[in-house]
Amino acid sequence: MPKLQPVDEAFFASAPSIYKETFAVPRPASAVWGELVEQKPLDWCRLLSGKWTSERPFGVGTTRQMKVLGGAITVQEHFFVWEEGHRHAFYVTSANLPLFKRLAEDYVVEPDGEDACRFTWTIALEPTTLGKPGGPLNKLIFGSLFSDTRKHFAAG
Repeated sequence: MPKLQPVDEAFFASAPSIYKETFAVPRPASAVWGELVEQKPLDWCRLLSGKWTSERPFGVGTTRQMKVLGGAITVQEHFFVWEEGHRHAFYVTSANLPLFKRLAEDYVVEPDGEDACRFTWTIALEPTTLGKPGGPLNKLIFGSLFSDTRKHFAAG
């Protein structure tokens, strides 16, 4: 599988393409966090399927494999930020298709009272020459993920 370049936190502000949504979720932050780290991560997103490839407890260095579009795209992920119950971020280490030079995601869950929270999901990427024409498709895929998340959490 083609290797991708690692990133640091600055990439979430400097990447050539950034997709970001904040969801007002009528559930406690602990419940939303629990779903983000469940056995089948992001299983509410129709275009994704995945599994953790590290043992619990999770933290910096945790790995995960995700499949997009029924496995048309498969990526290996490395978590480089892990703040239990609040935030985790990863970058993709390899993908089966050479579409990206760098790809990373950041998930932040912040309490908004006892029974509600804000969940912010940021996707940052730098496409390869081959991946550049896929910009409109990326927008559709990430829009679908955000839409599925909004529905799943009944978020505003």
